[in-house]
Amino acid sequence: MFRPCIDLHEGRVKQIVGGTLSDDPAALRTHFVAPQPPAWFAALYRRDGLRGGHVICLGPGNDAAAREALAAYPGGLQLGGGVTADNARDWLEAGASHVIVTSWIFREGRVDPERLRALERAVGRERLVLDLSCRRRGAEYVVVTDRWQRFTALAVTRQTLEQLAEHCAEFLIHAVDVEGLCRGIDEELVARLGEWAPCPVTYAGGARSLADLERVTELGRGRVDLTIGSALDIFGGTGVRYADCVAFNRRLAAARAAAG
Repeated sequence: MFRPCIDLHEGRVKQIVGGTLSDDPAALRTHFVAPQPPAWFAALYRRDGLRGGHVICLGPGNDAAAREALAAYPGGLQLGGGVTADNARDWLEAGASHVIVTSWIFREGRVDPERLRALERAVGRERLVLDLSCRRRGAEYVVVTDRWQRFTALAVTRQTLEQLAEHCAEFLIHAVDVEGLCRGIDEELVARLGEWAPCPVTYAGGARSLADLERVTELGRGRVDLTIGSALDIFGGTGVRYADCVAFNRRLAAARAAAG
């Protein structure tokens, strides 16, 4: 399935090359800045019945824009970026279906079980999504935090996914090395997720055509959905038409319903 996104940077909807997001403004590479406000995209997804998309706050200064998007599609979008146990419930009350958390659950490169339990208490396992966005290091995919700049000690493995799935409803995983480049998905990572994931996963990174959506559906064994960013026409791309993604979802939903 296709899942939509709204990436916010400095209060605007943007498409950014993931690995360039850092403390150095000069290093930032931006593909697209939307003339429309966040609510425009949220209303579009609502009109087309696309659920489970995510609003991601890339750095500070995005709270008002995020709330605008959530208000336009209450219960239809997940919210990530700067989420902690202290503010997670506030985001749900603002209209998020789930909160997405990554950096905050790590302390000194390792998952902090106390923080993870605090999040569960705040929102419940069923409304928590863990972001395990990763970069390749050798044969492994290692989770990165702090705007994807800091490697943790946690690799994406079958054991990791099984253990963390006990505490969350879904995973969001960006393949950071290919994020925003429109050069194709990381097929090896998607295949591993399809084999290992015990709960739904949204994969993001590198998608450049509708064929990538078909490939993720195949490799992911029905467990992995795809977010398409920079290649999408509504984000200034030329590789994928948004209307085709909506049609793909409808065909797939109909086929699954017919299969029982």
